[in-house]
Amino acid sequence: METRTVAAPAWGTSAGRSSLISTHRVLRNTYALLSLTLLFSAAVAGAGVLFNWPHPGMLVSLIGTFGLLFLVHKLQNRAAAIPAVFALTGFMGYTLGPVLNAYLQLPGGAQTIAMALSATGVTFLAMSAWALQSKRDFSFLGGFLFAGMVIALLAGLVGFFFEIPALSLAVAGAVALLSAGLILFETSRIVHGGETNYVMATVGLFVSIYNLFTSLLALFGFGGQSE
Repeated sequence: METRTVAAPAWGTSAGRSSLISTHRVLRNTYALLSLTLLFSAAVAGAGVLFNWPHPGMLVSLIGTFGLLFLVHKLQNRAAAIPAVFALTGFMGYTLGPVLNAYLQLPGGAQTIAMALSATGVTFLAMSAWALQSKRDFSFLGGFLFAGMVIALLAGLVGFFFEIPALSLAVAGAVALLSAGLILFETSRIVHGGETNYVMATVGLFVSIYNLFTSLLALFGFGGQSE
């Protein structure tokens, strides 16, 4: 039986141009929504610092975050997905506020937060530029990165409940590296048409940025305390 190979549409063809326009639209919408959600989450976190809101606790944070992630996934193709995204990012900002407040009470805490924020921004820009400019497909990293995140989450829970600082520090370093890899992976998926829903693309990048920032915060905070 004869088999035929169907080539992907070239960029010079009508189908190729249509695919390129669609990719640019997803990128534009993703970065627009990501910017708004980052600002909204930062505002909620800032309010938490200003009004000294208490931390909801590990259990509530996990249930709230994963519950809202599930809600966004269910609504991803509906208009209600946008409010759900802001609910998720706002809740994550709410959980971050008390953490920032705790760091601000420490000597050099403001500097630690500024360093973590700067490093997060530089890493995001570097990983995004690499994915956009190199045109390489980094989808092969997906399985390794997600498996690594699951392992890091479980190890982090062990370090938290059994109060093992060395394990928690190692997990923070691993999550920082994995989050940088996920930014590269997720941006590459958009560029190569693997992710066509800008809502899910936004959530993926937001969570990676959030995890990167909190991990760097823990690393820099530990380094500052050990001096």
